[in-house]
Amino acid sequence: MTICRLAFLLILGSGIGFSQVPDQPFEQWYSIRYYGAVRKDGKVFKDRNNLIQGISGGQLFLPAHGRFLHPGALVPDTRYRSMKSRTLRDMGVYQHQFWYLDEESLWSHAWAGRMELLHPMPQAKMFAGGPDFSFLISDGTSLEYLKDSLVLWHTTLTGEQVKAISYARQKFWVLTSTHLYTLQNKKLQTFYSGEGFTSLAVNDTSVYLGYEKGYYHWKKESHLPLEHTQLPSVPVNTVTLIDGHPWMGTNKGVFTPKPDGTYAYFQGERWLPGDEVISITAGPTNSVLVLTTQGLSQLSKRMITLQEKAYFFENQVRTRHIRNGFNASLEGMEKGNLGTGYLSDADNDGLWTSMYLGSQAFRYAATKEKQALENCRESLEAMERLYAVTSIPGFPARSFERKSIKSQLSDTNVWQPSHQPGWVWKATTSSDEAIGHVFAFSTVAELVNEPSLQKKAIRLLDTLMNHIVSHDLYLVDYDGKPTKWGRWNPAYVNSFPVNVGDRKLNSSNIIGMLQTAYHFTKKEKYRKKAFELMTKHGYLANLTRPMSEIGKAPDNADEHSKLLSEGWNHSDDEMYFLGYWGLYRYAFNDTLRTQYRRAIIDHWQVERPEKDATWNFFTALTGTKSFDLAESIWYLQQYPLDLIDWRIQNSHRQDLHFLPDNFRKQTISQVLSPAERPMQRHNRNTFILDENGNGQSEFSAGDTWLLPYWLGRYLGIIKASPSDHSLLFSN
Repeated sequence: MTICRLAFLLILGSGIGFSQVPDQPFEQWYSIRYYGAVRKDGKVFKDRNNLIQGISGGQLFLPAHGRFLHPGALVPDTRYRSMKSRTLRDMGVYQHQFWYLDEESLWSHAWAGRMELLHPMPQAKMFAGGPDFSFLISDGTSLEYLKDSLVLWHTTLTGEQVKAISYARQKFWVLTSTHLYTLQNKKLQTFYSGEGFTSLAVNDTSVYLGYEKGYYHWKKESHLPLEHTQLPSVPVNTVTLIDGHPWMGTNKGVFTPKPDGTYAYFQGERWLPGDEVISITAGPTNSVLVLTTQGLSQLSKRMITLQEKAYFFENQVRTRHIRNGFNASLEGMEKGNLGTGYLSDADNDGLWTSMYLGSQAFRYAATKEKQALENCRESLEAMERLYAVTSIPGFPARSFERKSIKSQLSDTNVWQPSHQPGWVWKATTSSDEAIGHVFAFSTVAELVNEPSLQKKAIRLLDTLMNHIVSHDLYLVDYDGKPTKWGRWNPAYVNSFPVNVGDRKLNSSNIIGMLQTAYHFTKKEKYRKKAFELMTKHGYLANLTRPMSEIGKAPDNADEHSKLLSEGWNHSDDEMYFLGYWGLYRYAFNDTLRTQYRRAIIDHWQVERPEKDATWNFFTALTGTKSFDLAESIWYLQQYPLDLIDWRIQNSHRQDLHFLPDNFRKQTISQVLSPAERPMQRHNRNTFILDENGNGQSEFSAGDTWLLPYWLGRYLGIIKASPSDHSLLFSN
């Protein structure tokens, strides 16, 4: 290795040249769900003791046995036996204590049970507390102001239905579907008139009024409201002020404004038991209680660091996602129940495991933790066996499993019997697998300072690449034929029109693979083949072709080219960037490295709207100062802790700027937060807005989150945190 090249690699490995980001604590949201049917008249509250209690259909309930990722249930509140004989109409909180309303009185169990006011409104169904234990109650048409069981004021609103009562600014506020009134000194005055009013929240500085098409907002000094209609969902059924900040509930989730003018949107069972929100209130420890027709959600947040999040996800992978050493998904769950389901096989077991193995190699290089080393050892052993089970020299299986469950595996027709008794292996291995293997083997060979593992990784790398080179740049399967996608031969690659992505992709991948093989084995055949492809067959021109030229195949192209270029293939992005590790890092010379750098940055420019830390940090390998660091940290922070495939819907949102159909399938102008969009790996379009998940699968964080995080740590982009590695939750 030349001194220049050694210095280059040392600079990359040490993170010199990057502005390191301190791992500052940030707000991490998560949800604790409690399931149970709730009527649309339901409400939920919290008292001074942080006790959560709700009412539905005149019955009180409590949340029980819930914790993060382990939902609880709503159960009847039977603690006060005297409540069984009373027909409740409403409940609320006054002076931080629970109060209850029935056909005769309004009372609380606090104050030694002394507080009970009689009232003459047998159909009363709502109330609000005012000054010095005075109350305004309503049956929907009439209003009565009470103190010490005396009616101090009364009126009836003809033709109007009272929807909400509140007290703030030394006055009561009364909402109907067409008017917002104030009541002060026994005078009822109109504050605002309109149509379709639904909900109200008032404090000393603001008034929020929900209606069918959005909400109105008055600041204390304003006389005219600001109208908000470009919202995640309407109508606004309920609105609540929590620490002065509005939260709005709709038929499709709950949202709250953010300082930048956008909205944080919580929808789907990642966040809520059901989408139809009927009540919102402040919960214990800065949480938000959201009651839906299907149950209660406690939206919670805590300050954590990225490092704490990393070890939470490390535990998620090790306890629920390791199958025969593979990085696997948990499938077949019963509505998100982590105690159910099975570890599933997948077409890309080798790829997902390669990405996880790479993450652990980066983790070991950054921390020297023994557990990271053992994780590398176990996953590398699984990768090694992919080659051993096939009996085809250098040809890796997609996956392997025990023969006894073959009938339960996906794509049963492509599983082949192994020469190893009791096992079967999956054929048709693709280029996705190959580039993943080369990436993983090279990270172990270079970064994991354990001679036995390094030797094994280099041997496997050489085994794979020898198969590809000796089979004329094809992966040749058990039937003696190339697999459908394991093809890098010029006759195949250059058969595509120059603007079809596979021509650029396959050229980029194979040159990176050959460079990596030469770097670690020093076998001249790999170097010779790479230069032959670049100089004789145009692979250098192919791989450096600007992304702006990639698009749909021309009308006169063959059907295969047209099929592969109908739209942007995001699996290709994953293959490109994994391949860039070897393409750039192990370049034969500085002239090529400069050309590769230009091509990588050109590709990254196209990917920037996705704000994916993986693409950004692989681009940082080139030493560029611009790789969207802030967006990368945003991605890592915003990524949800719940990786279950819940149903997510966003296409109905009015707060998004939708784009016309385009080649890249970018649906909106700005990508949604990972917390708001469907769960997916890096090989899918991040601009997909809807997904009909049903809680049957949990994704592994091994490839989705740990890979970019530990790559950032290894490169020195993200600093280590002084926080300990204790788990955030028992997940």
